Amino acid sequence: MADAAVRLTDPAVEARLARLDEVLAGLESAPGPAAREALEPVLLLTEVYGEALARIVDLADERLGERLAADELLGHLLVLHSLHPEPAERRAERAVEKLRPAVRERGGDLEWAGVEGQVARVRVSSGGGCGSGCGGGSADVTEAVRAAVLAAAPELTAVEPVAEERRAAPAFVPLGSIGRRVTAQEAR
Repeated sequence: MADAAVRLTDPAVEARLARLDEVLAGLESAPGPAAREALEPVLLLTEVYGEALARIVDLADERLGERLAADELLGHLLVLHSLHPEPAERRAERAVEKLRPAVRERGGDLEWAGVEGQVARVRVSSGGGCGSGCGGGSADVTEAVRAAVLAAAPELTAVEPVAEERRAAPAFVPLGSIGRRVTAQEAR
């Protein structure tokens, strides 16, 4: 009897994907027809595996489809092959919500503002009284949001921060002046 298949941990999968990116980048930048010929089997294999994944999705009931989409690796593959059941906007919003607790710990906040065209919009705020040291509106947070949103929804072309809305303090109106009309003589 054959041994059970060895399963890869998530870090092992990430390491292999990073190495695959390096190898493919090297092949794509290599001159000559040999590099193009080396890429062809990768593209063919990707198409065949994509078709296999599409057939699995077709056969899956709603519950299994949701479980497949929720798995990080399978979710990325579903996106890669344009098979993910959720729209890009919902996946991007979920990515922002996953980052929100970490940003709040640093004194800031994130708020999903939606998609305009193919651009995700996120409100990144630094929090009350927090200087630049707390990181709520830092470039690091903005970059982390951009990376997370585009990883979850690569169909989007960009992520733009939305400026914090500053609410003006309400104007003071004396209670005595409400409901009372000023006469022309009083106005002089």
